[in-house]
Amino acid sequence: MLLKLQNVTVVYPDKTKAIVNLSCTLNAGENIALIGENGAGKTSLLLAIAGILKAEGVIETPKQIGLVFQNPDDQLFMPFIYDDVAFGCRNLGFSEEQVKTKVEETLEQLNISHLKNRSSLKLSCGEKRMAAIATVLSMSPSILMFDEPTAYLDPKARRLLAETLKKMQHEKIIATHDLAFAAEVCNRVIALKDGSIIADGPKDLLHNEELMQTLGF
Repeated sequence: MLLKLQNVTVVYPDKTKAIVNLSCTLNAGENIALIGENGAGKTSLLLAIAGILKAEGVIETPKQIGLVFQNPDDQLFMPFIYDDVAFGCRNLGFSEEQVKTKVEETLEQLNISHLKNRSSLKLSCGEKRMAAIATVLSMSPSILMFDEPTAYLDPKARRLLAETLKKMQHEKIIATHDLAFAAEVCNRVIALKDGSIIADGPKDLLHNEELMQTLGF
């Protein structure tokens, strides 16, 4: 077991309950598609797992978790992509030699070494998405989480992203409305509605018409 959630609840300052008494686990080899309509609690759950949102209940993870936000601009804020990818490593206290090695290895892994001296302001959406993934991957997380990773992507960039994620050995939690993408990349589905899990099982759930209608797909 890599991640355990037990009776997790997230309440916003206006008293809205985004997550309600939610329990589940992430096991080795699993790539979970987190599906549900807008407001179901997908993003809130990812933020709670990452420690960005305060949550009641138990969140146990012996592994380091990396979160890739829906909007790449939220993770790309330095003058050059090299510095964006280096940012986390520097905060972890790496020497500049270690930073350089890690950044170059990560950029090469994602086939975006040619972007290292470019500004995110001049990148395509697909390039920004890969660079945002690099900022997280450089810190060597064991579990990767993605919030709507296919947002803003054209078909070519979407295909490249799917192929990239399938090659990664990390366990993943992917919040998405893109059911075809979920079916291609994930082997388990957790369906949320009103902050609670209403279905949890193999990706065959994506073909359950009754469930899809309940979720508003």
